[in-house]
Amino acid sequence: QVHLVESGGGLVQAGGSLRLSCTVSLRTYKTSALGWFRQATGKEREFVAGLTWSGDNLYSGDSVKGRFTISRNNSRKTVYLQMTNLKLEDTAVYYCNALTTTKQPKYNWGQGTQVTVSS
Repeated sequence: QVHLVESGGGLVQAGGSLRLSCTVSLRTYKTSALGWFRQATGKEREFVAGLTWSGDNLYSGDSVKGRFTISRNNSRKTVYLQMTNLKLEDTAVYYCNALTTTKQPKYNWGQGTQVTVSS
């Protein structure tokens, strides 16, 4: 069974920064691509950023390029999402998951972490 535990969300003003963390209890963590998704109220969950096991940032969503940075610490089985210059439209619940080759989530979702950007 895979456990995904996201943390680090909160309320921040537009232009501010947050760093999200996700611990992944996955036996194959070290060889898994990991990613972040988000879901705003009334919208579908969308892919935000992904990262291979070796640290290659192969892809990220166009809406966050240049503002969000994904990284991972394999020894801690943790993946991070550094978010800067936050915008109102970044408000959402953020989730992490292991990724398929087509950027789809592999496992059931965790509880997510709420990010709210205010004006």
